[in-house]
Amino acid sequence: MTDMGIVATATYFPETFVTAEEIAEQSGLPEWVVREKLGIERKFVADPAIHPNEMAAHAARAAIEKAGIDPLDIDVVLSTTEEWREYLLWTTAIDLAYEVGATNAWGIDVHTRCATTIAAMKFARSLMADDPSINTILIGGGYAISHFIDLTDVNTSFLFNIGAGAGAMIVRRDHPENRVLGMHIITDGSMSRHVIIPASGTIHHPTDEAVARGDFKFRLVEPEAMKARLGEVSIANWLTCVDTALSTSGNKADGTPYTREDIDFFNMSLVKPSAYREMLGHLGLTEDQGVYLSSIGHIGEQDAIINIEAGLEQGRLTPGDTMAIVAAGIGYVWAAAIVQWGPAE
Repeated sequence: MTDMGIVATATYFPETFVTAEEIAEQSGLPEWVVREKLGIERKFVADPAIHPNEMAAHAARAAIEKAGIDPLDIDVVLSTTEEWREYLLWTTAIDLAYEVGATNAWGIDVHTRCATTIAAMKFARSLMADDPSINTILIGGGYAISHFIDLTDVNTSFLFNIGAGAGAMIVRRDHPENRVLGMHIITDGSMSRHVIIPASGTIHHPTDEAVARGDFKFRLVEPEAMKARLGEVSIANWLTCVDTALSTSGNKADGTPYTREDIDFFNMSLVKPSAYREMLGHLGLTEDQGVYLSSIGHIGEQDAIINIEAGLEQGRLTPGDTMAIVAAGIGYVWAAAIVQWGPAE
């Protein structure tokens, strides 16, 4: 397994946000439901004057500065900026590389919804394994999907926590700290068309009439079928991803394999509190072994980076910890990565 470590992370958030009270007013849901069932105290939302890849550049510059590297040393940029961005049919990785001065890098956009950061980490290590000239990779992107949330559509209440912001991560071959170990991804295409923006592509264009009808917002197609399928497989798939990532992480310093008992810090994308607590229970963890960012919102794939930053700030992620990064995205996709935080053993 090619050794790869996380050199630095950084985040960026717009100044605009909405509160649980405002979400309750717009949705018609009781405020206690927004706070306790959906897990939202407030969330950052997209500022129309600040654009997704622009936010990514802010986060990337901060990560580069924290890493103490020259942008010219970056070999590849893997952009995780979501598809709602400055322009259609546009490669954000190329723009991001240019904006941060990584002019020696080539770039590619990576998309698998809220599991994209884990997928990009897996992709980054594969690139290093394939090409010995690739040593330093920037992973980062911006997220402004809050534009597509219709708070009057309670069928999509599981998306009400979606916010806006950006994250960036520098990874490097043979970095002696924060080693990325095993990773695993599962998909279930039977739900690939259950959560869509109906008028947004080649099937239905976002005409004035379609936009007025509300078809340029997220809609849940076949809600009962999706909820039933998620209820059947979601927790099991998350746990399979975690267990497989652990099993492919190699052995610890004492020669024994990694297991659930070794997880010290739980880095999970923002989900409803009941699902978060259920996952903690299955993994034998307590709430103080992770962070639940109800005052930031679900910033898609950037949650993985946001949780690292929050874990460090709160003293919950410390050197020597084994971190499990867990995510899921509409489509449907589940993913996990194991990171040994701090100096390599």
